[in-house]
Amino acid sequence: MHKVDMDLVEMTMDVMKYVIDRLSSTKNKIGKPKKEEELKILVGETITKNGIGGEQAFKLWNKHLSKSNVPIDHPRHLAFVPASPTRAAVMFDLVTSASSIHGAYWMEGAGGIFCENEAMRWIVSLTGLPNGAFGVFTSGGTAANLSAIVTAREYWRSLNDQNKIEKGLIITSIGAHSSIKAMAKVADIDVLLVDTEDRLEADALEKAIKALTAHQKQRLFAVVATGGTTNAGIVDDLNGIAEICEKENLWFHVDAAYGGGALVADSVRHLFNGIEKADSVTIDPHKWMFSPYDCGAIIFKNPELAKQAHSQEGSYLDIFKDEGAHGFNPSDYQIQLTRRVRGLPLWFSLATHGTNRYKQAVERGIELAQIAGKIINEMPHVELVREPSLSCVLYRRIGWKPEDYTHWTYENHKKGFALVTPTKWKTGNTFETVSRFCFINPDTTEKDIKMILNSMN
Repeated sequence: MHKVDMDLVEMTMDVMKYVIDRLSSTKNKIGKPKKEEELKILVGETITKNGIGGEQAFKLWNKHLSKSNVPIDHPRHLAFVPASPTRAAVMFDLVTSASSIHGAYWMEGAGGIFCENEAMRWIVSLTGLPNGAFGVFTSGGTAANLSAIVTAREYWRSLNDQNKIEKGLIITSIGAHSSIKAMAKVADIDVLLVDTEDRLEADALEKAIKALTAHQKQRLFAVVATGGTTNAGIVDDLNGIAEICEKENLWFHVDAAYGGGALVADSVRHLFNGIEKADSVTIDPHKWMFSPYDCGAIIFKNPELAKQAHSQEGSYLDIFKDEGAHGFNPSDYQIQLTRRVRGLPLWFSLATHGTNRYKQAVERGIELAQIAGKIINEMPHVELVREPSLSCVLYRRIGWKPEDYTHWTYENHKKGFALVTPTKWKTGNTFETVSRFCFINPDTTEKDIKMILNSMN
């Protein structure tokens, strides 16, 4: 399996041809998922005792399996939070994989980690955090949020012995990303949700804290604010929340996994005022910083606290304490030990294009949301649920029921036309099913938007 022969050379050429075709194409199709039993009929047994050969396996991928995926960079993929990695970043993802770099310790991955750190310095600079703040790349927002909250909890536990036997408590809003509740389960902490899907304001947070019992207040150690909610692109009152956290001696975490890319955009940067006061910040470069999946980032105001929480010990790791191995070790600052240098593609793309191009691409996403809002206001069959925020647009098809949105989504997807999915928006005590755009890809056009909205008519 590890020998170099003609079969390997020929397969390499086939793979490179596939990559070149994919990267140079401007009209990729939206794939459609098939049921597992359908795919099994099409491709048969692929894992066998003697193997089916690379040529046959690649043929099955090209003919059937690749077409059952939805490319996240399609200009009419506007569901969830899509992505649009630059071609430079995708190319260097190949280099990253081919280079076989273990990105946990400087001793093994100094060159790759150096590049990651160059990209990280730029990201940290966008936040305005004070000198000494730094971060590492993770697998995504969930791992980043978990790394932050575990750090916050361990710091809280270190303050007194009573905290070591208490179950911690954090506060966030119902508009926070689902990963906050998910990682709280992993960290075995409780979550108190402030009942607002809109902007979490300082007074609402203060009211929630005042309503706590004395024991709950003792258990409270962190507040998670959102820098661009996934559902609607809303940025919480970061300045006000930061002041409360400082007054109450609480860890202030900002989950800007989706919205963090907008820190580079002059038009909306003011919305994030207060993020520079955070103790930790999550940003996902694989979303609005045009890096391939998977690439998240966690930034700490005081990285030493993260190191105290996450640094692993083992006799087989003692060599990394030796003077000859000294350098920045990313594994010390987040939950993973084994890691690829997933920040390398971002570094290469930034080095290739420069940060001004990034600013232009992010501003285009914001502009597309505003364009969509204007088009919706001009059409009689649709209306805005709320004004566009960052690159998210919530709108309703007048007269539709929840099942109408679902049917429309599947019909458009089945046709290979677009992927736009419904969501829910809370108004008062009720949740309404609505439709949602999230613009990341600067190649999405006004024509694309009009075609999708017209398909609702």
